[in-house]
Amino acid sequence: MKMLSSRLEPVKPSASAWVSQAAKDAIARGEDVIDLGLGEPDFDTPDHIKHAAHAAAMAGKTKYPPTNGTLEMRKAVVGKLQRENDLEYGVDEIIVSNGAKQVLFNAMMATLEEGDEVLLCAPYFGQYKDIVLILGGTPVTIECPAKDGFRLLPENLSKAITPRTKWIMLNLPSNPAGAVYSDEDLRALGAVLRDHPDILILSDEIYEHILFDGRTFRSFAAINPELKDRTLTVNGVSKAYAMTGWRIGYGAGPKVLIAGMTKVQSQICSGACSIAQAAAAAALNGPQDDVRRFCAAFEARRDLVVQRVAGIEGLTLDPPGGAFYGLIGCSGLIGAKTPDGQTIETDADVTAYLLRTAGIAAVPGSAYDLSPFFRISTAASEAVLDDALDRIAAAVSQLKRGAD
Repeated sequence: MKMLSSRLEPVKPSASAWVSQAAKDAIARGEDVIDLGLGEPDFDTPDHIKHAAHAAAMAGKTKYPPTNGTLEMRKAVVGKLQRENDLEYGVDEIIVSNGAKQVLFNAMMATLEEGDEVLLCAPYFGQYKDIVLILGGTPVTIECPAKDGFRLLPENLSKAITPRTKWIMLNLPSNPAGAVYSDEDLRALGAVLRDHPDILILSDEIYEHILFDGRTFRSFAAINPELKDRTLTVNGVSKAYAMTGWRIGYGAGPKVLIAGMTKVQSQICSGACSIAQAAAAAALNGPQDDVRRFCAAFEARRDLVVQRVAGIEGLTLDPPGGAFYGLIGCSGLIGAKTPDGQTIETDADVTAYLLRTAGIAAVPGSAYDLSPFFRISTAASEAVLDDALDRIAAAVSQLKRGAD
């Protein structure tokens, strides 16, 4: 008896979640492992946000919430987008979901027909591809190499568009490379998309508050207002407010799209947790001091990792402009032999070697459709990162390369 749908066959579990779980399992066995696989801030959720959740629970806000989100939360999103992003939306153009990933799933399920193409900018968040696959779409990868700052160039976007193109997915700044786009970059992409009125744009802006070197964030739809009526802006509270476990994401877009996404959500899980929505509203409406403090810490950690990787022969790291990852180039290790005589042929071999030899859990670049790289999360303390880079340096030094 065939129990599972064939649609699941090409879909892989989240690479970062799998690596993180493998690290947790190793730690449970008593092994000395540093988990740099999962993109999760090590900070605690700010107290005023937790107090808002407690107050909501004590006030009896424990009933089924509206499918598209509580009015309080949707108003908070409207205010946030107006205040921080120069974007005007009504509450009926907002959906609140169980994390930003569900917003992505809702959007694809509400719009994709079998074989519709979705353009992905490699390296990209791996679940973009899997969500498209499980819903019958066709992911189309556009390679965005390090020489281009891991950014999508307008000429490459133009070449990738076909009559079947339904969506383009952007991530600003990006996971895993921390790539950032200037206003001019976004206008150039918008100019290409203006000539293709049937293409929808998904702008995943979950890392908008984690920008470095004095950069300021601008939303795609604000830079390209003429494309706002076919742009879905996706965001959430997990990264900026250290609220990963609260599971609140949101989307803002055309009323007809949001209505379709709400219909999808109504059949999957109904509304997101009412208590978590109260907390998220407090995060968006409340003081932003912790957001700035977190960002400053992430920037210091970025600087530390860039400096340390520069001192490890065979590894490279272009300084990320945002987010909290290091996408480390490891082409210099391909072909090397481990102390036990194994040949490193892929970036997956590199991460397996680092886990086995150094106790470092990292994600291979193949999970993001760009090799040879591996991703580490820099959302850990400087002491942990220093220890991790010491271990990586020691492990790499044991490899035999070329004339070694």
